[in-house]
Amino acid sequence: MRVLFAFAGGSGHVDPLVPIAAAAEARGHTVAVTGKAAIVPAVEALGFSVFPTGPGGTELSTKRLPLLELSSEREDEVLRDGFAGHIARRRAGDILELSADWRSDLIVCDEADFGSMAAAERLGLPYATVLVIAAGSFVRHELVAAPLATLRAEHGLPSDPEGAMLSRYLVLSPFPPGYRDPAHPLPATAHSFRPLTVNPDGAPQWPVGLPGAPTVLFTLGTVFNRESGDLFERVLAGLRELPLNVVATVGPQIDPEELGPPSRNVHLARYIPQSLVLPHCRAVVSHGGSGSVMGALAHGLPLVLLPMGADQPHNAARCVELGVARVLDAVRATPEAVREAVSAVLSEGAYRRAAERLRDEIAALPGPEHAVALLERLVRERRPLLSA
Repeated sequence: MRVLFAFAGGSGHVDPLVPIAAAAEARGHTVAVTGKAAIVPAVEALGFSVFPTGPGGTELSTKRLPLLELSSEREDEVLRDGFAGHIARRRAGDILELSADWRSDLIVCDEADFGSMAAAERLGLPYATVLVIAAGSFVRHELVAAPLATLRAEHGLPSDPEGAMLSRYLVLSPFPPGYRDPAHPLPATAHSFRPLTVNPDGAPQWPVGLPGAPTVLFTLGTVFNRESGDLFERVLAGLRELPLNVVATVGPQIDPEELGPPSRNVHLARYIPQSLVLPHCRAVVSHGGSGSVMGALAHGLPLVLLPMGADQPHNAARCVELGVARVLDAVRATPEAVREAVSAVLSEGAYRRAAERLRDEIAALPGPEHAVALLERLVRERRPLLSA
């Protein structure tokens, strides 16, 4: 089986594809990955064959941007006019062009890669979508219906008034069903799997300034880290005053030295894999991206969230409903508010117990090899694979 894995956005769009692609290669299938050129080096480093598609080079911008007020209208516009609009039109052309040379039996794409879905239909190929938005309340058919209707018409595809395109054959969800917003249930073709391997606790690979003190991870991800204004400085000012060891990752574009002089209990790094840090942690402070939230919950860790955009407000709302997080206003949060919130999720056991319930649900899911078995079945049967 030859499988093309495609993604339309940044790291958060490709990361959920990686465990499936690796499991597919382990089963002897031929795999290639295609997406933004800026993300290609990180994917190539994992050993995959990668075809960059779309504009732009491989250099990531290092320009820091001001922190904006949350705006659901702005984020909906990005999804509607960007991902479902001009990005989808470009992606469809790119995938059709690539597929003329690299022929596949199946396309697996992230749920916002609408262009790859359209291209698969044009090519007569079955396709699977992988969810990258954990709460499920961000990608909505009613929001993207108009630009997708235009896209389909441009490619001579039939109208799709019910949005079947988004879940036609198979939807793979790397999130526990209990996390999903009940107002936006999983489609009938959805199957959940566990993408993460929770590594055993080993020796920390960074200085531990306060031996015996709890460790907290602080991250703003790999996109919104640059759009955070002075949020890094404010959060770190709050965390430094607590009896904690803090591991803060700032992303490849930011120099840790920009964030002030080092302190005994804070270790700053551009990047450390979550799998190495989280087994040592008692809580996570983050922007609320789906990857960082799921990483924390897979380890049963409570969270303090400072959402800035995209799916983050949706995750923050769901985490509050589930009792696993405190949420702060990213624009107005003071160091004192950060200290109070982190102290609360560490000291009040209800947060950890709620997180551990989701940890157990994640642990009970089948691994990515289950997703690969479903892809094999899809290629054989070429029909929707309904969940039990």
